[in-house]
Amino acid sequence: MYIIGGLIKTMAGRDIRDGYIRIQDGKIAEIGKRDEKAFHPESGERVIVARNGLVMPGLIEAHCHMGITEEKKGMEGDDCNETVNPVTPCLRAIDAINTMDAAFDDAVRAGITSAMIGPGSSNVVGGQFAFLKTKGRRADDLVVRAPAAMKVAFGENPKVNYSGQGKSPSTRMAIAAMLREELTKAFSYRDRKKKASESGESFEEDFCLECWLPVLEREIPLKAHVHRVDDIFTAVRIAKEFGLKMTLDHCSEGHLIAEELAAEGFPAIVGPDLASRSKIEVQNMAFKTVGVLNQAGVMTAITTDHPVSLISSLPLCAGMAVKSGLSLEEGYKAITIHPAVICGVADRVGSLEVGKDADIAVFTGNPMEVFTRTLYTIIDGEVVYEADEAKEAV
Repeated sequence: MYIIGGLIKTMAGRDIRDGYIRIQDGKIAEIGKRDEKAFHPESGERVIVARNGLVMPGLIEAHCHMGITEEKKGMEGDDCNETVNPVTPCLRAIDAINTMDAAFDDAVRAGITSAMIGPGSSNVVGGQFAFLKTKGRRADDLVVRAPAAMKVAFGENPKVNYSGQGKSPSTRMAIAAMLREELTKAFSYRDRKKKASESGESFEEDFCLECWLPVLEREIPLKAHVHRVDDIFTAVRIAKEFGLKMTLDHCSEGHLIAEELAAEGFPAIVGPDLASRSKIEVQNMAFKTVGVLNQAGVMTAITTDHPVSLISSLPLCAGMAVKSGLSLEEGYKAITIHPAVICGVADRVGSLEVGKDADIAVFTGNPMEVFTRTLYTIIDGEVVYEADEAKEAV
């Protein structure tokens, strides 16, 4: 299949006007200017003519709960939080994602081709996120990376949930202490397992500690739910104590400490700024946060936190961030290459480069503008959405 014409934003350091992309076996096989290529499509090979459209990598949602907190289904469709135990690292998002949730179709129609999906923030340790493509019936077939992160949470959510049950954590001190205790157990487990392996002794694996090993080996990050300044710094303090990778998710007061966070080097996934300020710890939430952090040198991505904000609003949230000070180019990056890097999948998605997955969206214009329409969404080289007006619009 070929895509020809339009403006191609590769998100890999160059834009190509009136270019072409050749897709083969689900991957990008060629990309360049049309005048550099004589087109000889094979018999039956599809050619999408973008004309005046914008061709760019499929958009990426870096933090959401679609398919775990299903729309319109109440308790029956809500599998986001196991609210009876504050430490549940062995829970796997992949076991609760219902790809028949309407949010997946909404994502595809918005040009969103992949998403980081996982448990909510009611627990100190919530479980394991998975990074999935957004089109298909069977979640196993959509996995790009699983586990992709370990969810931990600070602040109001664990406090409110467990103080109401009359048990810990009911303070921020307890949240931090419980996480430290769990990490200490995990490191001890890792060392005992390694010692047993080296000596040839038998070793009985512990299911709920085994899942920490990719975190301890820095293969995947802690995914820290943090809003308030003090919670952000507590998360940083603990990650540094244990030498772990981490992403700062929500980071609602990050603009107040941007220089400090830039010096620490942890990336931020900011949002959902389109939602209401529904609790005390988000009172300083604002669209300007992304731009302030980005300008300070923090790698930033944008999240809807679906269903807190609808998944389809992702490009509009980027547009609001641009309106509030983020540069236009960084707005594009915040929903493509930056989330790919932050989620550890930039070898496959996030930019249009030879060898990467052919996850591509074609829009009538800048997707951050409210009247822009999605014309085509392509995942792994297959057209999974085509607007009725696609041929006329481009």
